[in-house]
Amino acid sequence: MTSDFLHLVQICLLTLGSGCYFCKKITGMRIDILTVVPELLESPFNHSIIKRGRDKGLVEIHVHNIRDFSEDKHRRTDDYAFSGGAGMVMTIQPIESAINFLKLQRDYDEVIYTSPDGIQLTQKVSNKMSLLNNIIILCGHYKGIDQRIREHLVTMEISIGDYVLTGGELAAAVIVDSVVRLVPGVLSDETSALTDSFQDNLLSPPVYTRPADYNGWKVPEILLSGNDKKINEWQEQQAYERTKRLRPDLLKD
Repeated sequence: MTSDFLHLVQICLLTLGSGCYFCKKITGMRIDILTVVPELLESPFNHSIIKRGRDKGLVEIHVHNIRDFSEDKHRRTDDYAFSGGAGMVMTIQPIESAINFLKLQRDYDEVIYTSPDGIQLTQKVSNKMSLLNNIIILCGHYKGIDQRIREHLVTMEISIGDYVLTGGELAAAVIVDSVVRLVPGVLSDETSALTDSFQDNLLSPPVYTRPADYNGWKVPEILLSGNDKKINEWQEQQAYERTKRLRPDLLKD
């Protein structure tokens, strides 16, 4: 079996309860992002791991300006809320037109809205999403979007934390980064993602590199021993102790 397939098997094992993905065709992922400020997303997707995945043809990322789909002569995408108060609300028409335009070209597994009251983005959620083929991410802005969009067009809502951002673009970038690095073949080392923090409800153990002694600051002797079994046991113990100290909530899952 290829390393990519083995990586897919490992990811599936980490998403227990999410169903079987082995019958899915292993293809590149396509992500379409809808936003009113596409300029905010120009840089994050053109560097580092995400750029590598795009260059390899393993992921396509397309950013669409919602204003291009507005039927308003001024390309407006927002209006006042019926409830009154400060802040504007994103209107239905441009967003529905954008989503319908994309759906005419392909089927989408999820239409995701970046929302403060969505499910929390976790490593398990990212694992599941990395096995999807096509997704749309809708970036909220202003005071939010018309509730009817959420009721009739959105299939999944994700929050990256309990705080408010100016818009959903940074949240979309975080989601894309956390998902794309898990797509089989994107990372040079197929096992790298499997040892990340949260992958098994533990934080990662401490890591060191050369020199072994820097101004008296020494690397633990066990890591210099060459005994892989003992090193693995040390890393597991360190990961557990670090998690117990810093994130004991993870051990309750």
